[in-house]
Amino acid sequence: MARHRAQDLWPVVVAMDKWVLARQLELTAIPAPPFGEGPRGERVAELFMELGLEDIRTDEAGNVIAHWPPGGTKLGGKQSNAEAIVVSAHLDTVFPAGTDVAPKFEGNRICAPGITDDGRGLAAVMALARLISELPVPLTRPVLFVATVGEEGQGDLRGVRHLFRAESPLAPVFGFISLDGVGLDRIIHRGVGSTRLRITVRGRGGHSWTDYGRPNPIHRVGRIVSRLGSLPLPADPKTSLTVARWAGGTSINSIPQEAWFEVDLRSVDAAELETLERTVREVCREELEEASNSQSQTNTLSLEIEELGRRPAGVTDPSHMLVQAAMEATRHVGEKPQLIASSTDANLPMSLGIPAITLGAGGRGGGVHTVEEWFENTRGPEGIFRALLTVLLLEEA
Repeated sequence: MARHRAQDLWPVVVAMDKWVLARQLELTAIPAPPFGEGPRGERVAELFMELGLEDIRTDEAGNVIAHWPPGGTKLGGKQSNAEAIVVSAHLDTVFPAGTDVAPKFEGNRICAPGITDDGRGLAAVMALARLISELPVPLTRPVLFVATVGEEGQGDLRGVRHLFRAESPLAPVFGFISLDGVGLDRIIHRGVGSTRLRITVRGRGGHSWTDYGRPNPIHRVGRIVSRLGSLPLPADPKTSLTVARWAGGTSINSIPQEAWFEVDLRSVDAAELETLERTVREVCREELEEASNSQSQTNTLSLEIEELGRRPAGVTDPSHMLVQAAMEATRHVGEKPQLIASSTDANLPMSLGIPAITLGAGGRGGGVHTVEEWFENTRGPEGIFRALLTVLLLEEA
């Protein structure tokens, strides 16, 4: 039944392709730097209203939420206790305020920072909202359309965290579908967990000659980094450790008073990630203890470990009907499903045991997270159709 209903809508999806692309361009052109998603969110709320959705609100975190059907509780004129399907994309980009995000056409390509990540996802959410609100036969499950804040970088999933917080008024959720980026074959069903730390070592500092012998924070940071780089990490479950940034010192002839580095820890397994973090902290403490034992009390070093971000790992079992629906929809558009792991908004519901996946929304793209980011609307309608069919197939669950 769902396949027939979706197939009947295929001509509609194709016909609205220009409208979808226009929404993608419009939303991409509104700057949404980290922690500055407000103006883009306001336009999303206006578009939801134009599409006839109701119960539109912006929550305390800045997420924009709209319900279908209007009122969020009645389906086909009858009261419904069915669990909701959440269809989501994120408002924020990685680009700082002041970045030129105006889309520019270069042949078949549209170039703009954020045009795929997640301008495409937001446009796809609009498309599904329009299609579902215009369905001739109502769905049996309510749908929540959500544009989240804080998906990127140090946003640390703050929008989706707020959405699924313990005291959230969100109705029981049957499944969470995040539309993020481009493509037709990938199904992210496993969330890569991550922990990001800034580790700072401090000392008295001094002159490189007259105070030689005082403990050097950079030397100690170098020892720590060397040990971390030699840690054995499992290939299965895949786990990684990356020292991504470090700095310290004030001049070439000074013993620095401070040195720091930032480390990114990742794993598809929550327990493995926890073990790795514990090991990193132990290595840091051991190195500082060794430095303290070899110096006088007036020449000791201090250690500070600051948490920069924490994203939970999680998984939606491939046998779950949500993953199966996405796989069938992927095959329906002529692609072979690729089940993969990544870090997206879906991490959070996965970690809570709520079925969740992330899908690309059609088209091709490249240069993600750079100012050279680009999008080609190649098979764009198929991406919208795949997401729609996934939702409709859940009706049969």
